[in-house]
Amino acid sequence: MEYRCVLISPCGQLELAEENGAITRLAFVEDLPLTPPCTPLLEQAAAQLEEYFAGQRREFSLPLAPAGTPFQQKVWRALCEIPYGQLCSYGQLAAKVGNPKASRAVGMANHRNPIAIIQPCHRVVGADGSLTGYGGGLDKKELLLRLEGCWPPRKP
Repeated sequence: MEYRCVLISPCGQLELAEENGAITRLAFVEDLPLTPPCTPLLEQAAAQLEEYFAGQRREFSLPLAPAGTPFQQKVWRALCEIPYGQLCSYGQLAAKVGNPKASRAVGMANHRNPIAIIQPCHRVVGADGSLTGYGGGLDKKELLLRLEGCWPPRKP
């Protein structure tokens, strides 16, 4: 059975979902009624998100079960290896998953990331360091990167 809750964050409303003891979705939503977390895992996820937004958490420690293809799964696992406060280009991420010419496919996998923020696709930028597409909107991507202290990028 799937359980859901809707929370408010500095990025607006977020919908969290859990199924079979793992987080399956964290999505940006609008105009849904706020609902409190209804399971211990959703409560834990909500608390970790609150700590993240307060600048007190840099890594999430939650069981995740995003639905996707094997390639998408590989990309999403690699996203979780991008350290807090650091940026990575699509090309660098493609190389990291063993296919340096697959930057477009990596971009599509990022676009389909069902667990925003926790699987930090917001840390992926264009080859020239520019902000590029984000499911929640570029304003939210910039907000998350500013929160992590890596936007705007520091000049060498």
